[in-house]
Amino acid sequence: MRQIISLILLLLVTGCTTHYPNQNIEGKRFPNVTGTSLEKQTVSLPAHVAGKPSVYLIGYKQDSQFDIDRWLIGLDMKEVDVVAFELPTIAGMFPRMFSTQIDEGMRRGIPKELWGGVITIYEDGERIQAFTGNEKPNNARVLLLDEKGNVVYFYDSGFSVAALNELITRLAELG
Repeated sequence: MRQIISLILLLLVTGCTTHYPNQNIEGKRFPNVTGTSLEKQTVSLPAHVAGKPSVYLIGYKQDSQFDIDRWLIGLDMKEVDVVAFELPTIAGMFPRMFSTQIDEGMRRGIPKELWGGVITIYEDGERIQAFTGNEKPNNARVLLLDEKGNVVYFYDSGFSVAALNELITRLAELG
């Protein structure tokens, strides 16, 4: 138990090491990054889902999970047909040293059938934070990517029904 508490404190302290101002990234291509799913599979994004739209729910701190869960519930309740990924994104060398313990902690708290959709980004975490900004790190970064990996919707102000509806509208526009 003490190790888990220490790990959580570590994530809270080092989750966002460098300050990057939030920015609107709509119209930009998502950077090529690599992560590892909780199934222990290496995943390259956005190539992994090339050819179809996808939603990325990016979290920079453990507290982002609350926001991510609301987005996932909203997508499910609205029966949105889209591939969605949770991307815990942790920047810095120190957290990478504990990636095995961090991932094992997530596996204990996430049902096994969802592990393929949770891709932890360590090595490229700094690039993603610089890309989206990391102010208000408890808020999830919600991205809708088109089939080519371009960001066609971006939201980072916490869950709202209006924002969910806008994401759904943008997805429908992709055809």
